Amino acid sequence: MRGVQKLRNILWLGLKELRSLAADVFLLGFVIYSFSFTVYSQATGVSHELRSASIAIVDEDRSALSGRFAQAFLPPFFQRPQIIPLAEVDRRMDTGRNTFVLDIPPDFEADLVAGRQPVIQLNIDATAMMQAGIGASYIQEIVAREIATFLGREAEPAVELQIRVAFNPNLTTSWFTGVMAILNNITLLAVLLSGAAVVREREHGTLDHLLVLPVTPFEIAMAKVWANGLVITVATGLSLWFVVHRLLGVPIAGSIPLFLCGVTLYLFFATAVGLLLGTLARSMPQLGLLFILVVLPMNLLSGGSTPFESMPRPLQLVMSLVPSSHFVNFAQAILYRGAGLDIVWPQFVAVTAVGAIMLAIALLRFRAALAAQSQ
Repeated sequence: MRGVQKLRNILWLGLKELRSLAADVFLLGFVIYSFSFTVYSQATGVSHELRSASIAIVDEDRSALSGRFAQAFLPPFFQRPQIIPLAEVDRRMDTGRNTFVLDIPPDFEADLVAGRQPVIQLNIDATAMMQAGIGASYIQEIVAREIATFLGREAEPAVELQIRVAFNPNLTTSWFTGVMAILNNITLLAVLLSGAAVVREREHGTLDHLLVLPVTPFEIAMAKVWANGLVITVATGLSLWFVVHRLLGVPIAGSIPLFLCGVTLYLFFATAVGLLLGTLARSMPQLGLLFILVVLPMNLLSGGSTPFESMPRPLQLVMSLVPSSHFVNFAQAILYRGAGLDIVWPQFVAVTAVGAIMLAIALLRFRAALAAQSQ
């Protein structure tokens, strides 16, 4: 009977948390913003492919071959090349009007046919660092291909290298950044909402009201865990389907329910971290500082931003004890590679085990904080 009453208390306290969150326009708006516009802007705002690079050509040769170059740079990788005089090169580079300027010297075609080795100058604006590095190799390949075709010297390579790109055939950046934005925001929002719930209770004085009710610290804490976890899980599912899958067109290879089950397990850890930080912070600014010290390194070192294998070995050992790395691992396996429970269960177990330990520590700290508050 006491167990049923505990569950009832946790349910009603959780509903109170949901009403409190609904009344907090800033936090509710932040949740909606984080799982909608933020995900879309991160997926589309930064591209790791060459897209619409501006290129100009100085054609001092005026030959058939130089004319082929002007026709070889095509969308969507390049904008249509602009033919400019040599005197315009420095001004256009200085003003940032062109990322690339290809200078074809006089008698280029004649020198090439005669067996001499003429030089083409490629000017690059390296302030556009991403496009500069990728675009230079694209331009070099295009020029070499056009020269070989013009001279009729295309030869079969001794070895044919067949490249097969799995899970993201076109190497589309948004397929990666969109999903990773959701994964990072799950950690960010779970810690922030649960921590803010504790700080908000203290600042508004409602924590004193809870202490006089016939509820235990465990019931209060678990209510905050399930209520905030439910909000994050629902927001994750909606963002994954409508923003990532429908709006960005990212295919979901695996089971969304299985992924959301993993998210639920991970949220026990993330919300426990938020509860712990909420008991340490005395105000929202303090919570923000603690958040920066804990959550940002956890996200950066989880393996989502940089490959886990490229980190120093000691750091890998440390991060293997943090559930965020296992969370990113099984999330990518399910969403990108279509992995099932038979593959990701070790990560599920690791997240559950460490999450349970962190939740126990957070509950002990929360109970101690409530005891100090009541005195």
